[in-house]
Amino acid sequence: MLLSLRWGCLCLAVLLTGCAREESAQGQKSKEVVVYCALDRIYSEPILREFEAETGIKVRAVYDAEAVKTVGLVNRLLAEKERPQADVFWNNELVRTLYLKREGVLQPTFPSFAADLPASMKDKDGHWYGFAARARVIVYNPDKISGRDVPKTTFGLSAPAWRGRVAMAKPLFGTTATHAAVWVAYFGKDQARRMFQELLNNRIMVEAGNSTVRDRVAEGAAWLGWTDTDDVYSGKARGQRLDMVLPDQDGMGALVIPNALSLVAGCKNPEEGHALIDYLLRPAVERKLAECASHQIPVRGSIPVPQGCYRLTDIKAMQVDWDEVLDVLTTTGEMMQELFGA
Repeated sequence: MLLSLRWGCLCLAVLLTGCAREESAQGQKSKEVVVYCALDRIYSEPILREFEAETGIKVRAVYDAEAVKTVGLVNRLLAEKERPQADVFWNNELVRTLYLKREGVLQPTFPSFAADLPASMKDKDGHWYGFAARARVIVYNPDKISGRDVPKTTFGLSAPAWRGRVAMAKPLFGTTATHAAVWVAYFGKDQARRMFQELLNNRIMVEAGNSTVRDRVAEGAAWLGWTDTDDVYSGKARGQRLDMVLPDQDGMGALVIPNALSLVAGCKNPEEGHALIDYLLRPAVERKLAECASHQIPVRGSIPVPQGCYRLTDIKAMQVDWDEVLDVLTTTGEMMQELFGA
């Protein structure tokens, strides 16, 4: 009888210990952060895994497709506004982050590693932080055209000499949509419309995304195109015959678009979300993004870059009033749908 009692107590102790361990394990599992990420997975995922290893915080990342990048994630965040599923939004452009702020989808956070960011790269109210930028450039195939003949201005691609030889992404998504809205804000609706109509009249090739533009140029199907610096760098890393020109360096400047980090309002894991944002804003992370195949442009002038790559301080950047860009975003979208189709 005594042996049976002792055996029963031992079993109960083992069971309680197991439950305690399970509760502890469950407690650890609950320490997580959900990030909606528009930056290409190949570049963002290794950094998110390093954050996991350093902090013990599990990262669940949701990515988006190339053709609808940013727009798909933004629509998802808007749909989930009353019951947020994401903690952090890692956008690869800025204007739709500003739209989310205006719609009350984001909340302020004040990470320590934001202190040395340029004033133009952070929201004074703490709703977004810019880092690891890209520039909009003219990509060209050096087997088809000499670098000295590449247009050096925004308007040059609509010249008759390039009829049927220029490619651009459909300006409804991603950085090309941002670029279109910047043109409408900067030049005015009527002039911007004429500029896009001139491109269409010049038989511009309209592609699904910026990487497709790059590939068309590398294949020689197009000689030139609008794309982003990271697409050119990543293509060159794969052996594609490409080069690029920063446009308007003697005029209004090239359009520079940063990645943007934000904390989602009402999110389930705000402390973990803040920790992730602070980690991603470290100079060491921006340096890694500058050194990877896409060579994101550091917004800090102190960060070294590989030879042939840019810092923000190396570029004459277009001065953009992003609030004005946000104001014309809907108008621009309607215009682009009318001109280029849904």
